Amino acid sequence: MKRMILAAALTLAALPARADQVRPLTDPETVKACGECHMAFQPAFLPARSWTSMMGQLSDHFGDNASMAPDKAERIRQVLVAGAADTGGGKAGSKALRGVRSNEVPLRITELPRFQRKHDRIPEREWKRPEVKTKSNCVACHRGADQGSYEDE
Repeated sequence: MKRMILAAALTLAALPARADQVRPLTDPETVKACGECHMAFQPAFLPARSWTSMMGQLSDHFGDNASMAPDKAERIRQVLVAGAADTGGGKAGSKALRGVRSNEVPLRITELPRFQRKHDRIPEREWKRPEVKTKSNCVACHRGADQGSYEDE
């Protein structure tokens, strides 16, 4: 009985505490590699097919060359796929993919229907503020975004 209670507690501890949280990205190599240029996004925002596609075209990563050693890229791909919305991202992941067809391969989190619905009331001038600059700069408005917390600030 004690083992069952401990197992349940550990399972609950690994899950996000609120609906506006996603499981944080904790793999140090992935956080470092992706975080060199932008916030290392939580895998639960995209399906596995998107992460696989993205990691397969690092020489043109949204206009930049993010190439890395093939073994490192494969390891990071595995981390991202394991936590993807359709494989391990949990409840938040399934919400992220609402409105995305199973044959679609979205590459930008900002183009997902859920992102657009949650941000559609934000005036365009807010995105152009110097501290924001781009819709993918989540930490500008969600201070805990790098830890998976997307509470409104």
